[in-house]
Parts: sequence; structure tokens; C-alpha cells
Amino acid sequence: MPTVALAAAGRMLHFELAVAHEIFGNPPLDAPHGWYDVLLCGPGPVRVGPFTVDPDHDLERLVRADTVIVPACADVDEPPPPELVDAVRAAHAAGARVASLCTGAFVLGAAGLLDGRRATTHWAHAAELSARHPLAEVDPDVLYTDNGSVLTAAGKAAAVDLCLHLIHLDHGAAVANSIARRLVMAPHRTGGQAQFVATPVQVTGGDHQLADLLAWVQQRLDRPLTVTDMARRASTSPRHLGRQFRAVTGRTPLQWLLTQRVRRAQELLEATDETIEAVAVATGMGTATTLRRQFKRVVGVPPDTYRRAFRTANPA
Repeated sequence: MPTVALAAAGRMLHFELAVAHEIFGNPPLDAPHGWYDVLLCGPGPVRVGPFTVDPDHDLERLVRADTVIVPACADVDEPPPPELVDAVRAAHAAGARVASLCTGAFVLGAAGLLDGRRATTHWAHAAELSARHPLAEVDPDVLYTDNGSVLTAAGKAAAVDLCLHLIHLDHGAAVANSIARRLVMAPHRTGGQAQFVATPVQVTGGDHQLADLLAWVQQRLDRPLTVTDMARRASTSPRHLGRQFRAVTGRTPLQWLLTQRVRRAQELLEATDETIEAVAVATGMGTATTLRRQFKRVVGVPPDTYRRAFRTANPA
């Protein structure tokens, strides 16, 4: 199995470490063959927020991992542990994919991995990261950056976005969305890499007032549906349904429906060889022209480009 090493050294914050362990360490029920072997690597017991964590492996094991995740540092004014910096640098030199979560970017910077690359961190620390590593192109406005072998995420929830992005690259949109549903993820969040991320699907379970309707609609994305159809299914008026949708999803019924159609198109483009015309029919958009227009408006690139990008990232 591919190994994911979570770095545990120095003073750290617990949220990002826990998020990474939850996402990579707990495969979904429909997980494909070859899920991850998650390793917690560090020089010894470490303080992580209010907790003490005892790593399972030393930092030498981190150097041999396929993917290295560096969670957030508790204080960016403290120099990162030299042994951690050396291990992260050596792991990348050995071919590992290295990702930082929040202020973990300062470890990557100290290792020289951000030089000449686009990077981000929590907005409150972006100026300091840029000042400390002037050869890096620090962007404080994006959720995360992907340079191929070096990735960085902004604060807190953006760490979830980046972890799901890695799952998406490795296993496709359907698996990433399965994990997003388990985490009860919010709807689409715009970001610098949004055009190449299958954003988490809107939750279809739970006990909110639209749960049954959302599940019903998602099972019928290949059919023409109107707000009237949805209101009739929910036994309410179109106007009241609009208020419910804005309260639950933050958008109108038609905006939400279009997003679901596009997300389904993303999955089909990645997982099948169906023509653009067939994908348009399967997602209820009718024609290839409509699919191309709506897909580019929501995702940022045409469906043909999206398919080529992810087929390249995930060769058969």
C-alpha cells in the first residue's frame, strides 16, 4: 500500500493532524484496492495542542514514505525542529509528495521546498511566510496550492480540502466525495485550485429539512427537473422551497441543481470513456454545447480539458 507519513515533531496544533489521520487512515466502505498505510512519524512523544502524541515510527521512516503530510506548527516564531526539516527535505529528494497544512508551510519553507513555487498558508501568517522565504510565491487568497510534488493548504478547513484533493488525485472524484459525505462537508468552496477539484457533494443524509429531497434529486440528475417539480416532491410552494434551499445550502434550488449536475459530469469524465454528448444526457444537460458552457462556468475549464488533466494524473 502507498504510505502516508504524518509528521509529529516540535509543538503542533491538533486539528490538522487529526484531520489528516481521519481522512487517510479511515477508508470509505467502497475504498479501492491499495488504500493508504498511515504512519505517525516523529523523534518521540510530542505535544499536540492539549494532547500528547507518541509516534509509531521515527523520522527515518518518514523519509521513505510516498506522501508526507506536515501539520500546523503551534508558533511560527519558533524555528521548526532541524531534524524534521532535514527529514522533509530528504523525503522530497527521495521522490515523496510533500504537503503542508496551515502553518506547516513554514517547515516546507525551511526545507527549501517552496523556493520558486506557489504556496499558501493561513492568511494571518502569509506575510511572514513571504518575508521569510522571498523566493516563494505566497498567495494568501487561495485554499491551497498544488505544484505536483509540493502542496500547501491554508488554515483549518482548507486542510480538509487539500486532503480530499489528494484522495481525488489518487482515487478519483467518487471516492473523494464518499469521504466528504462521511465528514458532512459543506457545499463547494471557491479556491485557486477549484477548477481541478471535485468539490464535495451536498450532504444527502442527516435530519435537515431537505435531506429526502436532495437524495431524490441526486438520483434523477439525468432527468429534466424544475423548481416546481422539486417543490411538488417536497409538498411545499416554490417560494418556500427557495427559502429552505438558501437556509440549508446557501444557494437557490437551480444553482444547487446545476452544481450537482456538474459534479456528476466530473465523475463520469474521470471514470468512464463516455462521449461528451453522452455525459450531457446522463447529467440532464441535454446537449454537449450546454454541458461545455455550464461546466466551464462552474469548474473553470472545458470538460475535454478536465478529462485530459485527470487522465494524465491517474493513468489507467
